[in-house]
Amino acid sequence: MPKTIHTTEEQNRSMQRYYILQSRIYDATRWSFLFGRRQLICALPFGREAKIKVLEIGCGTGYNLRNMARCFPKATFTGLDVSEHMLKKARRNTAAFSERVELISRPYTLGETQFLGRMDAIVFSYSLSMINPQWQELLQQAQADLKPGGLIAVADFHNSRLGWFKRHMGNNYVRMDGHLLAQLRPDFIGLFDQVKPAYGGVWEYFVFVGKKAD
Repeated sequence: MPKTIHTTEEQNRSMQRYYILQSRIYDATRWSFLFGRRQLICALPFGREAKIKVLEIGCGTGYNLRNMARCFPKATFTGLDVSEHMLKKARRNTAAFSERVELISRPYTLGETQFLGRMDAIVFSYSLSMINPQWQELLQQAQADLKPGGLIAVADFHNSRLGWFKRHMGNNYVRMDGHLLAQLRPDFIGLFDQVKPAYGGVWEYFVFVGKKAD
């Protein structure tokens, strides 16, 4: 089981501590196991010239924001993260697109009104599996923040048949037991939905793009 954090404040403090060190090595190491991120961007069904508003929750070092800004040159982006250490890297990584990319250091919490009904897409890339048990609240808030017909786009860990690996990931705050897709599939109209094995089946990851009901 992952380390369970019972309040939003505890979750935020824990993630801030965790990423003090991780921010230094994140971009150099995460390519080796955060699979599906490029595929997620390619699965977004927007034209290149679309004037869309995109929100990424847990934007980290700005990897997805930078790639999305390249793919959609007329779109505007907002990235939220609780770790100022990660956002420091994100500011450097997205500097070429600073006029279209806004970075905010704060958590995403249920009951906010800043983005209410304004976003064309909300992206969660390897963030939901680390937010326990508040991940359901974040999906609920995403529903509220999306425009009718807006898209949720998620790439994340899915499951593993190996108990020792689940325990290892749990020690790094990651829950992986199929719970995310079990929630996403009934809540959103699926447009892209794939589960793939990593490293010969040590674990599975998924890429999901779904539409909010009109």
